[in-house]
Amino acid sequence: MNVLEAMNRVPRHIFMDSGFIEFAYKDQAFPIGAGQTISQPYTVAFQTQLLDIAKHDKILEVGTGSGYQCAVLLEMGTTVYTIERHRELFFSAQSILLSLKYKPNFFFGDGYEGVPAYGPYDKILITAAGPDIPEQLLQQLKIGGRLVMPVGKTDAQKMMLVEKMSTNEFQRTEHGTFNFVPLLKGKIY
Repeated sequence: MNVLEAMNRVPRHIFMDSGFIEFAYKDQAFPIGAGQTISQPYTVAFQTQLLDIAKHDKILEVGTGSGYQCAVLLEMGTTVYTIERHRELFFSAQSILLSLKYKPNFFFGDGYEGVPAYGPYDKILITAAGPDIPEQLLQQLKIGGRLVMPVGKTDAQKMMLVEKMSTNEFQRTEHGTFNFVPLLKGKIY
């Protein structure tokens, strides 16, 4: 299944605050609580496309947020390990995803650390921006795997694609400018 087919199958409005439901399919980010946002559909599609997903890929998603991106990944036939640092969003996303019959592997904790016990992963998607890509996450990526993360300071980040060529060799490419909430190390709420 391609990215757009998967997105068409996921009801984005279910993942949004009731005050924004009438705008659910507008190509815009919206607040979801805890100072976080649900990414605009274009950004979800763009990051997912960069991952170059194959059916049965094992994916680590850092930043569950609303759960929308996770649902898109699951709709594409992957196995998802998703980690969220905001307790409120962790429980909300769990409730929504399970009610829609999606069954990712949920973790509450520091996304900077990833979920090493279940790695290595075919793909890693980070849905928050940091000044650089955490070394712990690079080490959880399989050789031949792909990692996508917005990298940079506040206001604008470069979407980075990292391909792991060997144990210590990575190929990095930039793919446009985006604006994401920050990935905060050691901050769990």
